[in-house]
Amino acid sequence: MRTSLIALAATFLLSAPAVAQSDIAADVEADYSAFLEELFLDFHRNPELSYMETRTAGIIAAQLREAGAEVTEGVGGTGVVGVMRNGEGPTVLVRADMDGLPLVEASGLDYASTARQTGIDGVESNVMHACGHDVHITSLIGAARQLAARRHSWNGTILFVAQPAEERIGGARAMMEDGLYSRFPKPEYALAFHVSSGQPTGTIAMQPGLVASSSDSVDITIHGVGAHGAYPHAGIDPIVMGAEIIMALQTLVSRTVSPLDPAVVTVGAFQGGIKHNIISDRATMQLTVRSNDQAVRETLLEGIARIAENVGRMNGMPEDRLPEVEVSTESTPPTINDADLADRLRGVFVGSLGEAVVLPPTEQTGMGAEDFAYFVQPDTGVRGAYFSVGGTPQAAFDAAEAGGLPVPSHHSPLFRVDPEPSVRLGTEAMVIAVLDLLAPMSGESDD
Repeated sequence: MRTSLIALAATFLLSAPAVAQSDIAADVEADYSAFLEELFLDFHRNPELSYMETRTAGIIAAQLREAGAEVTEGVGGTGVVGVMRNGEGPTVLVRADMDGLPLVEASGLDYASTARQTGIDGVESNVMHACGHDVHITSLIGAARQLAARRHSWNGTILFVAQPAEERIGGARAMMEDGLYSRFPKPEYALAFHVSSGQPTGTIAMQPGLVASSSDSVDITIHGVGAHGAYPHAGIDPIVMGAEIIMALQTLVSRTVSPLDPAVVTVGAFQGGIKHNIISDRATMQLTVRSNDQAVRETLLEGIARIAENVGRMNGMPEDRLPEVEVSTESTPPTINDADLADRLRGVFVGSLGEAVVLPPTEQTGMGAEDFAYFVQPDTGVRGAYFSVGGTPQAAFDAAEAGGLPVPSHHSPLFRVDPEPSVRLGTEAMVIAVLDLLAPMSGESDD
């Protein structure tokens, strides 16, 4: 495995062109044809599960070193940090997530993944890049190559961060806990993008303010007293308690959260019992909890614990046997763009790429989560901007509108994006953004 990785990296490194100091779009197009396309195809064919991205991380580390960065591996598990210094100036963090999902790919692509891997849970499964992280890491390397070739155009420091385990919304926190902002130069700005199958290729969307909801995975263990099903008075039924908890949770959003504040509490799994005539002594529940505001998030989590524990009391369980509520490490706060930074970069994109490329801000259509939030929490003082890049040709949307199959969503076995326009625009936009933030003599002039 190690030998093949070194050989693959060597092949890539030898093909790296000297990028001319000219038009960014033309240079990215040339680099895609000469190098980035094969890199993307390799990433797509060889996805790896969360916290298991060793091969992917090795290739990224080799590429960042070739671009001239000082590289540290193993940050927060399999994370990679490349530091590119170019004199005095601000520091900008550029992040890409790199993990795949446990899915059998059914995209029909001739480069579809057939990889299998055993995850951290001990379960072996097929693995697929069903969320576009292969686009993100390819563009990260593309941006590093372009920015290395344009050192005359910027002053400061760039942190290129390849983050593990975004799909388990744990990798960003792991990197922060491993000293990302103490072991390396702390950024003034943090940037990231996500390719979107629901957005036409050739377009960018940048929202001020909220861009992703919080997400918490909550596990509830309900203890009971087992008994014969024909003698229910001799036990305390955890399945009945679970049903009471589920029904009581329906009031948590409707009666404790303002109707103007989005919030979701979904019970995704409820398991208990083993046979028709046995009252079990245990049941378990799994919940996902979403909100767009930290205060609402805390209200929901506190309310879940309060409801579960008091249902136990209501049914006569002793204090040391009340339902146990555990918030998983798979959790993240809301991701909120710095409004001034988002407006600034949106203007830069319009000026550089054209108004037709940059979509107007839109209303939130779902409550997806993104752990980029950990890099830009208010207590860090880091200003963040997270944007999206279109991944599906307009023709596919037109066909769906005419009665054809819908465009496959993220996390679907059918997921597919058009790599060339996605990687090229993602790379170009990131280069444009960094060059603006690190423009010589600009300093903090946007404040």
